[in-house]
Amino acid sequence: MDTASLCTVEKRGAVHVITLTGAGEHRLGPPLLSALRSAVAAVRAGAAAGAGGALVIAGEGKYFSNGFDLAWVRAAPAELHASMGGAFRGLVADLLALPVPTVAAVTGHAAAAGCALALAHDAVVMRASRGFLYMSEVDAGLKIVDFFAELIRQKVPDAVNRRDLVLRGDKMTAADALRRGIVDAAVDGGVDDVVAAAVRAAEALAARGWDGEIVAETRKAIWPELWAKVKDHAADVPRPLPRL
Repeated sequence: MDTASLCTVEKRGAVHVITLTGAGEHRLGPPLLSALRSAVAAVRAGAAAGAGGALVIAGEGKYFSNGFDLAWVRAAPAELHASMGGAFRGLVADLLALPVPTVAAVTGHAAAAGCALALAHDAVVMRASRGFLYMSEVDAGLKIVDFFAELIRQKVPDAVNRRDLVLRGDKMTAADALRRGIVDAAVDGGVDDVVAAAVRAAEALAARGWDGEIVAETRKAIWPELWAKVKDHAADVPRPLPRL
C-alpha cells in the first residue's frame, strides 16, 4: 500500500498540518501508523534544521480516528498483531519527543486508540457539533494496554473523569470534555473551522519561541511514567551537537 496516500503534510505559516485523508474511519493499522510516523519524522527533521514551528494532526470527514484497524488484526497472522501496538506506542513516543508544540484537531469521533492519539498531544481542539471522545475497551470487552492506561492517567488526572471515560465508557462530547478539562477548546462549525482553530492555537504556541529540545525534555519530565513505557519504541533521534 502507498502509505503516502493515507495522510498529507502541509505548512500553514509556522505550523505543520498532518491530515488523515479520506472519508473513512482512519483506522490505525500498520500502513496508517507508518505514514503518520514518517510525517512526524519529517516535522522533526525540519525542527532540527532550525524551522521550529508547531504541529497539528487532523482528520478529514466524520472521524478523527476510530481506533485500531481490527479488520487488519482479523486478517493478519497472529505473530504480526503485536506490530500494530508497537507502532502506535512508537507514535506516542515520537510525539512526546517532538521538539515543537503539538495540537490535535479532533474533527470527528475519536475512539479507543484514536482517543489516545488525540490526548497524546499538548493541546486538544475539538469540534463542538459532531464527534466524541470514547475509550471503548470496556464496552468491547478488551483489556486496556499498559501505556494506554498510563496516557489516560497522565492526561486525565481527575479520578472521576478518568473513571467515566475508561471504566464507564462514556462518550464525551466536546462540551462535556471541555467542562471536565480534558480538551482545551470546543469549536463551532465544520472540519475546516476546527482545523483553523487548531492552527491558530499552534501558531500562538510557536510564537513563544521556545527551545525545541527543552520542549521535548519537559514533556518527558512531567509525564515520566508514560515516557518510560513508550521510549524504547521511539524513532532514533540524533543528539544535537553541543553549543560552542
